[in-house]
Amino acid sequence: MNIHTIISLINMLLWIIMAANILYILFFALASMLPGREGGRKKKGVRSMEKGEGMPSFLVFFPAYHEDAVIINSVETFLKQDYPKDRYEVVVISDNMSDDTNTKLASLPITLLQPQFEKSSKAAALQYAIHNSQFSIHNSQFIVILDADNVVGTDFLKRLSEIANKDEAIQCHRTAKNVNNDIAALDGLSEEINNSIFRRGHNRIGMSSALIGSGMCFNYEWFKNHVDLLDSAVEDRELEALLMKQGIFIRYAEDILVMDEKVSNSDNFQRQRLRWMTGQVQALMHMLPYMPKAILTGNINYIDKTVQQALIPRSLLLVLTPLFATLFTLHSSLFTLHSSLFTLHSSLFTSVAPLLWWLLVAMLALALFIAIPSRLRTTALLSKALALPALVWRMLKNLLHIRPKEKDFIHTTHNQ
Repeated sequence: MNIHTIISLINMLLWIIMAANILYILFFALASMLPGREGGRKKKGVRSMEKGEGMPSFLVFFPAYHEDAVIINSVETFLKQDYPKDRYEVVVISDNMSDDTNTKLASLPITLLQPQFEKSSKAAALQYAIHNSQFSIHNSQFIVILDADNVVGTDFLKRLSEIANKDEAIQCHRTAKNVNNDIAALDGLSEEINNSIFRRGHNRIGMSSALIGSGMCFNYEWFKNHVDLLDSAVEDRELEALLMKQGIFIRYAEDILVMDEKVSNSDNFQRQRLRWMTGQVQALMHMLPYMPKAILTGNINYIDKTVQQALIPRSLLLVLTPLFATLFTLHSSLFTLHSSLFTLHSSLFTSVAPLLWWLLVAMLALALFIAIPSRLRTTALLSKALALPALVWRMLKNLLHIRPKEKDFIHTTHNQ
């Protein structure tokens, strides 16, 4: 087998891998344009209030690890909810925060927990909150999980109460609260693309939304019974797997906003993406053993969530697809057809490979254009894209540091 044949085989293999990733993104980007179907479910939460059964009660958890810069503002803002004070309780799990911060938090009408962990993680904080506190609201119906930097509107709980349903989980629309530089703007843009593809696009065809780590709402009893099963640094993906195994639908509440601080420097970006990439590998390894049963039982949502863990990050696709297109176009122009049948077949692919590769580039561009909200399709976006190559390089470097068995939490700092 000569070098040309080997390169042709690599060409075909890479094209198939990239095509599978891009077709998945394009399909759900197109699906996000379909008319809303309320996630394929009825608003059962409204029914209970119309029958006079009262407004649902919420426990609102703020896990906060070294979040002195943002936690006070987030909690004070949340306490302005236009919702009955006796129907919600704010719980801050203060992990390694300063005495000054804890003193300020203690002065607020909240429940303040101060655990001492050997290994800190959001999962550990949530487990501690469930098992080591007495809540003032008894028989709580729902748990809301927010990050320490999250800010919501005064109607957040009111709007959530209108759709909250014990048979579903809810993922709210997390969006950027800061675009102070190109990195933050691109991070916010990436999140909105994810919202279109993995949340709205899925709900539009009756499939479960993906979770995102904060702005999440769960049935209290379900969460209490399953929180101890979380043991990684990506608890949202573990929660997805548990929900999908039990056939619990995840609704995407697109009109309920959760403002989230985006990373604004390259070091934080790299740490954040390393956590996500490590979590993606861990989630894939954790979910694969259940796949045969999911296939036999037709559990489409579980299969889909497992496939998501195997997808190449979009920013890498955005760089690698045109790079491969360029390289294999050069390869096609430099080599001639061979005479053997196998080589002829591989050469025939090589001859059309440039067209196929550039078709993938066009499909990826179309998918991302559709997934970007119209309000963000501006000429300013092109200037911000200049920061992308350096960020992608950092993501490529992360590939050398992924440790599938590593469960330590990788923290990213926030600004005041």
